[in-house]
Amino acid sequence: MNQMYNSEKHHRRSIRLKGYDYSLAGTYFVTICVKERKCVFGDVQNSNVVLSPIGEIVYQCWNEIPNNFNSVKLYVFIVMPNHLHGIVVMTNDCRGVQLNAPTRNASNFYGLISPKQKTLSVIIRTFKAAVTTLCRKNNYHFFELQRNYYEHIVRNEDELNRIREYIINNPLQWQFDKENPNRIQDNTYDNQWSHFEEGIYGKTK
Repeated sequence: MNQMYNSEKHHRRSIRLKGYDYSLAGTYFVTICVKERKCVFGDVQNSNVVLSPIGEIVYQCWNEIPNNFNSVKLYVFIVMPNHLHGIVVMTNDCRGVQLNAPTRNASNFYGLISPKQKTLSVIIRTFKAAVTTLCRKNNYHFFELQRNYYEHIVRNEDELNRIREYIINNPLQWQFDKENPNRIQDNTYDNQWSHFEEGIYGKTK
């Protein structure tokens, strides 16, 4: 049965940078969240993330991206209880992205669903589809990723180092993170990272 279009429900303002070609070589800071920010990827214990079975699938699928998209490299990333942060590097020949032959596990699903296209959006959409496929296969039917994702174009080395520091410190500072449903407010943390986190999450709140 076709669903009636509802302008309030279906309208989603684009959070991509207008006029920017996301097939261009570059470095991107990407954040992908669980729908409704539910903590289903795992838990933080003693400043370390202990992944759930769903979190393991997310970790596996993210690691498989370079094996399925030529000219895409992964830098530092972290799977948190309800989101993933990662740095994606697209090299100069990204316009010729092609799929490698599928290998095993998540790659098998990438091989079935990945279109031979070139943009960051296609890469992330394909990753999310692979995660969803594997979750459904393992009977995690309740799980959903947020429909959209967030990206920041990394413009210089100082910014890259700052983002890298944020990602690495995410588990250490989870108790103060704005995505933690049991967050403890801390002025020191907010002064250091609040503006940065608003840049990641502010467009959806």
